[in-house]
Amino acid sequence: MPIKTGLFGGSFNPIHKGHVHLARQLLRSLHLDEVWFLVSPQNPLKVESDLAPEQIRLEMARLALRRYKRLNASDYEFHLPRPSYTWNTLQALSQDYPDREFVLLIGSDNWQRFPKWYRHDDILKNYRIAIYPRSDYEIDPDTLPSNVSIMNAETMDVSSTEIRQRLQEGRSVSGLVATSVERVLLKQKVYKK
Repeated sequence: MPIKTGLFGGSFNPIHKGHVHLARQLLRSLHLDEVWFLVSPQNPLKVESDLAPEQIRLEMARLALRRYKRLNASDYEFHLPRPSYTWNTLQALSQDYPDREFVLLIGSDNWQRFPKWYRHDDILKNYRIAIYPRSDYEIDPDTLPSNVSIMNAETMDVSSTEIRQRLQEGRSVSGLVATSVERVLLKQKVYKK
């Protein structure tokens, strides 16, 4: 039996409790063995001026996930050509980890942009995709291919954008991120202008 591995990609700029809460739900509802948080060095569809250095984002992800045995932060995309195209990542992972069955975990906002993804047709032909809800991005389940499913997951009302804004304004992020992540954010002054 292959190891069922969910791939949760993102900038995690920074990782917050909502990311972890969502991944834990998807782990259970999809009967996954593990979820890999693929920290993206560069998202080809985003231009982000306030993107923290990749090593700091990876360190924060590792700290946030260290108490969850089946959730892992990964720097896999740091070692691939940039920008990070999901198709290339999936192909490389499948070659390097033939004992795993990868399931792509994406938000409904990304599903709506999916036709713009590099080689999106090939991703659809070769991998399972699980879509989690994002507010203001409704998906009609009747329009989905057979290997794509919508997950009924509860999301927390927290965003990385809000956390960066709070830090820039000198406001607390306590309760929004893990305590260990908060310490890094404050010590490194990651998002201070």
